[in-house]
Amino acid sequence: MPATVSPATLLAVEQLEFRYGNTPALRDLSFQLQSGQFHALLGPNGAGKSTLFALISRLFALQQGRIVLDGIDLERAPAKVLGRIGMVFQQSTLDLDLSVAENLNYHATLQGIGWRERKVRINDELTRVGLEQRTKERVRTLNGGHRRRVEIARALLHRPRLLLLDEATVGLDSHARTDLNRHVRGLCRDQGLGVLWATHLIEEIQPDDPVTLIHRGRLLANSTSAEICARVGAERLVDAFETLTAPRAEVNG
Repeated sequence: MPATVSPATLLAVEQLEFRYGNTPALRDLSFQLQSGQFHALLGPNGAGKSTLFALISRLFALQQGRIVLDGIDLERAPAKVLGRIGMVFQQSTLDLDLSVAENLNYHATLQGIGWRERKVRINDELTRVGLEQRTKERVRTLNGGHRRRVEIARALLHRPRLLLLDEATVGLDSHARTDLNRHVRGLCRDQGLGVLWATHLIEEIQPDDPVTLIHRGRLLANSTSAEICARVGAERLVDAFETLTAPRAEVNG
């Protein structure tokens, strides 16, 4: 039976199953994300995080289970759901030879945003990420952290309700990772944006963050970081993570 979805729930993932041929990638995965929430999707490489993002963003067709955003079933109204989602992929998809403004203009055109509204939104989002003075610079001249900020600005041009970030800090130095993480948390706080932050870097997660921990496609824990630690008797999330992902380890909740 489908899970009961709270009225405050922005994203509900229900009993997802996905296989690549005979190889299972996700097994009975369920969790919920609330509006204005920074929600961590934690798992080692190969856990199934990118597969989940591909299903939410419709890059892969659902095989079993249900995805509901803002009360709208992805299978029944995919265009409405996708219009409420912004996405930052693990691999950068910016055109390095175009300027910052040209990259955002191109995306806004694809989203059907008129040129007057487009100009306002591009200025708003670049101001929000602190790059309003660099609109004419080619993307290849920016450092990795600034490129990620451009991608976030681009993902927010159509005013989505949910932002998906798939290992967005990979390749960034420690300062840039911290800066980007802080910026995204500010979007949750100030705009009520729901964020699903996929990572294998435990230091990016705070004690009060809701965490969905998956390993080999299975849900191992679904609670706050602090509660997960308490459940397995660990002082730090890194220790809880090692316990939960060890062979034959399993925790419900």
